[in-house]
Amino acid sequence: MYGNTNLTKDFVIDDDPTMLSEFESRISSGDKIEPKDWMPKEYRKQLIRMIEQHAHSEIIGALPEGTWITRAPGFRRKLALMAKVQDEVGHAQLLYSAAETLGKSREEMVNDLISGKSKYSNVFNYPAKTWADTAVIGWLIDAAAIVNQLANAKGSYGPYCRALERICYEESFHLKQGHDNTVYLATGTPQQREMVQEALNRWWRPVIHFFGPPDSQSVHSEKLIKWKIKMMTNDEMRNQFFNMYVPKIHELGLTLPDPDLKKNNDGTWSYSDPDWDEFWAVVKGNGPCNKERIAVRRMAEERGRWVREALQNNTTDNNSAFGFYALNSNISGARNNTVGVNALTLNTIGSNNNAFGYYALRNNTIGYENIAIGNSSLRNNTTGKY
Repeated sequence: MYGNTNLTKDFVIDDDPTMLSEFESRISSGDKIEPKDWMPKEYRKQLIRMIEQHAHSEIIGALPEGTWITRAPGFRRKLALMAKVQDEVGHAQLLYSAAETLGKSREEMVNDLISGKSKYSNVFNYPAKTWADTAVIGWLIDAAAIVNQLANAKGSYGPYCRALERICYEESFHLKQGHDNTVYLATGTPQQREMVQEALNRWWRPVIHFFGPPDSQSVHSEKLIKWKIKMMTNDEMRNQFFNMYVPKIHELGLTLPDPDLKKNNDGTWSYSDPDWDEFWAVVKGNGPCNKERIAVRRMAEERGRWVREALQNNTTDNNSAFGFYALNSNISGARNNTVGVNALTLNTIGSNNNAFGYYALRNNTIGYENIAIGNSSLRNNTTGKY
């Protein structure tokens, strides 16, 4: 969406007091900061950290629900879940592009994720044990994300705000899908109701953790708020979530596993200690699924390496078409090869066709002896013999 504006680390210079004052005046007046504008080193650093973490969370966040695509109860639920996972991967691409405008390459970001240097949201380091878990994730985790993202979409960095505006539109559909699924289970058979209640019990603490530690323990909030990188504190977002969704949970006759949860006279909420020691343990890589999540991401990266190397070699022999961020690659003929990284549509028609899509959203191959391979692809449609 934004592309890499070729900013490098050399662009970062020592902060000049006069320029810093002008920068903060722009922030106070509501101006948007754009990639080539002057910005403090710390502003750039914190934006990269936050946007990169958000992008990683979209990629990793597709994994818990993605495991249920083949087991979803019915074709309608399967299609809805596939579409949702597809959206999440697309969100990551928008966010990586926004982060690249600050001077860090996508390759660096992915390598830092795989090495454990970069973090992602803790909530995705828990397993989705039953179909009801996907309902709770789709409803409450996405609801928590929307609280965060709607606020930050009003922030100061233009590329991130524009990405968030689009992401929030799609997340609202995800929330509706999760809510519909939760309502169906909560009003279904006793077994279904029990299943969704158990899922809610499992995910309640991770939901509270989702917003981050209490403000008293948050090391970044003050500067992030001042520069409008972050528009609400962790506790403010958590309280807004409670206000919006605790009543909706109770409307379904579901209970929350916290006897101390209550709304105070001042409008804030009190709740039991959600085990912040567990939160920090997961941050350090010791959660139930940390190692599994990174292993899957590392495997995807390794399996897609040959595609990236082929693109870098830029060979086009034997009617080959290579599209990096290609929107449409249409090849008709014999022995066609189409390779698209982050391609949106790859259509190959002919004989002995090979369509390879790395993070491809749609790979459609029609012909004889077709091979359709999609690494993390969500829609691969192949018609023909073999």
